[in-house]
Amino acid sequence: MKLLKKIFKVTLLIFGIVFLILYGLFWYYTTPKSDADILKAYSKSFIKPTISKEQFNDFEYRKVTIIKDTTLPYLVFVHGTIGSVNDFNRYLSDSLLQKKFNFIAYDRIGYNFNDKNNVQESIAFEREMLKDIIKNLPPEKTILVGYSYGGPIVLSIKNKVHKTILLAPAAYSKVEPIPWMVNLYKFPFTRWLIPPVWKQASKEKLSHQEDLENFENEWNTTPNNVISIHGTKDWIVPISNSIFLQSQFSSEKFKLIKIDDAGHDLIWSNFDEIKKLLIQNAD
Repeated sequence: MKLLKKIFKVTLLIFGIVFLILYGLFWYYTTPKSDADILKAYSKSFIKPTISKEQFNDFEYRKVTIIKDTTLPYLVFVHGTIGSVNDFNRYLSDSLLQKKFNFIAYDRIGYNFNDKNNVQESIAFEREMLKDIIKNLPPEKTILVGYSYGGPIVLSIKNKVHKTILLAPAAYSKVEPIPWMVNLYKFPFTRWLIPPVWKQASKEKLSHQEDLENFENEWNTTPNNVISIHGTKDWIVPISNSIFLQSQFSSEKFKLIKIDDAGHDLIWSNFDEIKKLLIQNAD
């Protein structure tokens, strides 16, 4: 009996230590990074980005920019929930893409490094912020790229741009799943377990379904041609989102590209395919 108690205590201790290590790693790797940490991703990049602090509606946010040739088209990346400028560093630091494009990526409000602001839980707010970011770019050279929650943000833009590219867009309220982890945020007695940035993501996720209903019946009013790239194995944002969008557009205005067996992490796991598609749509 004493031996069983000892084994139980040792097992419980080991489990506790492993949990704390994994929780610490999860907290660290999902927390928005400092400017210095962001720049580390570009240590081998031929062209270094510019990091600036910008203002919109009394909010400060971080923007990463690479502009080396104003005759090139501009890729403007909008991240999802959860997300940051770090999501796209592989694209911005790729030598071939740097020959083809200028780049802009930014942290949405609530996702900046040491951000004290709450997410705005509003596609309309995000649309106006994005419009402010692209206002001085030549429209005919601007390509908007929205990942996950960033998809409906770029799709809501009614300004004429060169093209709109969606990566696993969360654009249809009826198939908007709520991840299990969000339940930890719902209840005060478990909310303390959630890292600060995940609390912001949980708020945005919980309100996203209702917010989408204000937009999803007019997605096809965009003046821009739209390409949606979606993984067939995406269970976080199912491909039925892109199929719903496809039903709203003519075949001349909307193209759905399915990536077999890809999940919601396709911007990382299927980098080469997406890179190729971006280059193909530069013209």
